Amino acid sequence: MIYFNKAHYPVTTLGPGRRIGLWLQGCALACPGCVSRDTWGFEPDRALPLPVLLAWCREMASAGLDGVTLSGGEPFEQPAALLALLEALCDWREAAGLNFDILCYSGLPWRRLQREFAAILARLDAIIPEPFQARHPTRLLWRGSANQPLIPLSPLGRERYAPYLDREAERRPFQVAVDGERVWAIGIPGAGDMDRLEQRCAERGLRLGGVSWRA
Repeated sequence: MIYFNKAHYPVTTLGPGRRIGLWLQGCALACPGCVSRDTWGFEPDRALPLPVLLAWCREMASAGLDGVTLSGGEPFEQPAALLALLEALCDWREAAGLNFDILCYSGLPWRRLQREFAAILARLDAIIPEPFQARHPTRLLWRGSANQPLIPLSPLGRERYAPYLDREAERRPFQVAVDGERVWAIGIPGAGDMDRLEQRCAERGLRLGGVSWRA
């Protein structure tokens, strides 16, 4: 089982190409300014069997897959489940002859990740670590604050992410997805972006309730 918040395909704003986005549930870091506060709690009803999640990933991949991005929440707060998920993704990739990369976000310091989670890092192609710091904004692609590096971890990661290590974005890549009564903003918003989104929705008669950046 893995504590799980949501999934989406295709994600085009959190890594190169068309990707599966997986958001894990649970985070004790509580970074000030976090826009995903709905992912903080470890609610029992968020537990999901890994085979169910992997079956969904395989179904989505039939439309073409360049990568999988893991975020949260804090994925490394579920190390055993995260490792099992990564092992299953790597096994599937090898067995099916696919070439998708696996990128993971973490709010933990890079040195701690190296010290405590070497087995998990060995199954990732790239990682974006370090706590989000709202006081240090950045225009670096796919990153929320200037202290967060993009670190390739495998030959595939070094090949695929080399053009993006120091690339800045003129406009922050941003997706909006609608699922029933839920509206998801997918990407790394800048300061004030979510409030502006809420205002634009209100101007069109759409009221957002229970928004994640104030949950």
